[in-house]
Amino acid sequence: MQLGYIGTGTMGNPMAKALIEAGHSVTVYDVRRESATNLCEMGANWADSPRELSEASEVVFTSLPGPVETEKVLTDPDNGILAGIKTGGTWVDTTTNSPTTIHKLADICKQRGIEILDSPVSGRIPNMTMMVGGDPAVFEKHRAVLETMGKDVIYVGGTASGCTAKLVTQYLGYSNFIAGIEGMLIGAKAGLDMDILAKLIPISASASGVMARSMDVVLDGTFASNGTLDIVAKDLHLACQLARDVQAPSRIGDIVDDVLQRAQAQGLGQEGYPIVARILEQMANAEVRSTQKE
Repeated sequence: MQLGYIGTGTMGNPMAKALIEAGHSVTVYDVRRESATNLCEMGANWADSPRELSEASEVVFTSLPGPVETEKVLTDPDNGILAGIKTGGTWVDTTTNSPTTIHKLADICKQRGIEILDSPVSGRIPNMTMMVGGDPAVFEKHRAVLETMGKDVIYVGGTASGCTAKLVTQYLGYSNFIAGIEGMLIGAKAGLDMDILAKLIPISASASGVMARSMDVVLDGTFASNGTLDIVAKDLHLACQLARDVQAPSRIGDIVDDVLQRAQAQGLGQEGYPIVARILEQMANAEVRSTQKE
């Protein structure tokens, strides 16, 4: 197939790579051309704009920072996707996006005869999960291409269902992380050994996937991660907005949202998301650190 991929950063690059390795003809675009160098070396074609990319593609994928960027890339009258994509083409958005934005953009696409799937992702290739929303017939039409990238490709429901599911999982995962750090700080101030507590958490009722991935970098104080605090903060803020939109309680999420915004206010947005632990440590006047020596 003739495929296009817009946004070849941390998430989009390996996804575009998987499409190339599967034998598809792939055209790529990013605001930072250097982020697509490896893809072009693999045989991808470079486009100078989303419009140029869309003119050459049957299906256009996007992996972008958020709702504002997505809407601009799709609707820019001179250089956007809709300025170039042919009637009957498909747009697949893998961004963790706002359901409200997706509904709005889906209506615009429908008026232009463009099919749409919202398919945010969780994890990384080769173990990536794709949560897909949209018309079931459009999903079945493109299932094979999606399975090129995702280990678990799950159809969630109608338009914006994929985004909704992703926001719910982000809400759960990072709320658990904040609660986990608070729990460890309680233990630290009560005199527990952090290394022993860290061994207990994954084999007890407190087990959490995000905690498991983040424990070591909190204990060693590096807070390293492929995901930035800014991205997690954006996702949690969207999840809390979704809760307000559907009139669901989000008291825990509002607290997490506040802690993440405090970290951003301290200039930590481009650090790995586990660095939010510093905000809680400041509040507790204690640290969650290993006492083991290298």
